[in-house]
Amino acid sequence: MTRLEDLLRDYRAAFLRYLPQRSEAALALGYQLGRNAIDDRVSLLNLVGVHHRVLAEVLAGAPEQDIPSITAAASDFLVEVLSTFDMAHRSVHDRPAPFPMHE
Repeated sequence: MTRLEDLLRDYRAAFLRYLPQRSEAALALGYQLGRNAIDDRVSLLNLVGVHHRVLAEVLAGAPEQDIPSITAAASDFLVEVLSTFDMAHRSVHDRPAPFPMHE
């Protein structure tokens, strides 16, 4: 199994765990997925692609009246997953320049 296949499997399991109850514990799995993705050097684009694939699978089998609730939950879950990418991005861009800028 490739790293991306592992991520897809883990993402699917975590999202499906989060979806019915939307608990903080299940949401924390999303945060951990994001941390693991950074550690494994998974690109942001690949991670979003995995999210889209899992969401499409879930929506394909969902009753129409559940779609707004599912998409809202998916958005919350994705934000949690991507929060680690946001922190990493900020840590890189908030550093002082290595050399003073002269005008």
